[in-house]
Amino acid sequence: MGRYTDSVCRQCRREGEKLFLKGDRCYSDKCAIEKKPYIPGVHGKARRAKATEYGIQLREKQKTKRIYGVLEKQFRNYFKKADSIQGITGENLLVLLERRLDNVVYRLGLASSRKEARQLVNHGHFTINGHKATIPSMLIRVGDIVQVKNKSLESNKFKEIREQATYKTPPEWMNVDLDNMAGHIIAYPLREQIDTLVNEQLIVELYSR
Repeated sequence: MGRYTDSVCRQCRREGEKLFLKGDRCYSDKCAIEKKPYIPGVHGKARRAKATEYGIQLREKQKTKRIYGVLEKQFRNYFKKADSIQGITGENLLVLLERRLDNVVYRLGLASSRKEARQLVNHGHFTINGHKATIPSMLIRVGDIVQVKNKSLESNKFKEIREQATYKTPPEWMNVDLDNMAGHIIAYPLREQIDTLVNEQLIVELYSR
């Protein structure tokens, strides 16, 4: 599988806004976009031509992919699935992305970023309904319980995460039990409960061309 290996801060600069890909660092003065508020590359500071309608739609898709850490083929498959489900395609797409295990771990406050959540899931630190889960793209269902494995609870990493998680407010569609480092999915998110700053209609228009 292909994966992005360059600095993720370049992705924020390319989109011209913070995508919060590095967790707490993005809220500090160390954030790269604060120091270099222009796109990367030798011509980054040069004036750019006005974006076309297609260009705007493409950038919105790229931004959404980068926020959720999804590759092109995966993203297209999510769109196809969203289009086949009853309801508004754009909203269905965001709900599917929110249901990814790595995103749920991040939303629960059990990781500082989606990237860290993917790493922790890959390393086998979580269970779903008591069963080990190591696939970040797994889609969580209503009623599922996502929990840190007992063996992992005493690690310094998760002790640090527990302390940081106390300052975060989880979304309304999940309940969090910090004592047991677990989360219970009580519903699928509504569009107004998803704070990701994307215009999903632009993505629908792009794929409808």
